[in-house]
Amino acid sequence: MDEKEFAELAAGAALHALSPADREAFDTARREHPEWGHWVDEDAATTAALAEAVPPAIPSPDVRSALLSRIASTPQLPATGAAVAPEEPVPAAAAPQEPAPPAAAPRTPSPRRWTRRILALAASVVLLVALGLGAAMISSYLNRPAAVVALQQIEDAPDARSATADLADGGTATAHWSESVGKAVLVSDGLPAIADDESFELWFVRDGAAVAAGTFEPAAGTTAALMEGAMQPGDTIAVTVEPQGGSPTGQPSSEPIVTIPTA
Repeated sequence: MDEKEFAELAAGAALHALSPADREAFDTARREHPEWGHWVDEDAATTAALAEAVPPAIPSPDVRSALLSRIASTPQLPATGAAVAPEEPVPAAAAPQEPAPPAAAPRTPSPRRWTRRILALAASVVLLVALGLGAAMISSYLNRPAAVVALQQIEDAPDARSATADLADGGTATAHWSESVGKAVLVSDGLPAIADDESFELWFVRDGAAVAAGTFEPAAGTTAALMEGAMQPGDTIAVTVEPQGGSPTGQPSSEPIVTIPTA
């Protein structure tokens, strides 16, 4: 027996699909060639993955009776090695003078090779299912809001810093920034209620002047807002309430509801 044939038998053994003769040959080869044991380990791991991928289910009561009925009505093949009754001899007088050569029996695929293909196919199905579930997770990861992505970049930076200030209504606002990343994110909780025609606007305050850094709408619970533009060392981060879409003049039209120095 060569290693290729052993690999076929290993797949059948993992699926408990070997005949007694093949089982004996498999066990003998396994003892004589321990270096082929990786086939056994790989196929055992595959069948274990298949079992874990199938959710437990209780079959309906009629499944067993239907299966037994199908078995009873299906012709059974003789067992391997079973004696076959010889055909009745043809009388000499009735025998043709020049018998035609018997037709070659059609070749069928080896059951062992089919066993290995079935095992590989089943493993592929499990992989596709896993990839399908993983694709949803990957899609969710790739479609994260820009503020969440920037916040992760800031937190991973070696010079990440943050500062928190209290809001008048009891909420809090925390600024996260990194000079090496060049971004700043404001994470707020408990923002005051504003009218439908108003927006919160972010500002970088530097050298006594306010630089608009985008608007955002409050979300239920915690709100993360990515500030537009590059932050500079020493900037103060401020938030004002402006007409929807931002201040029409490009400058704050109200007093800030919170200011957070970064220096």
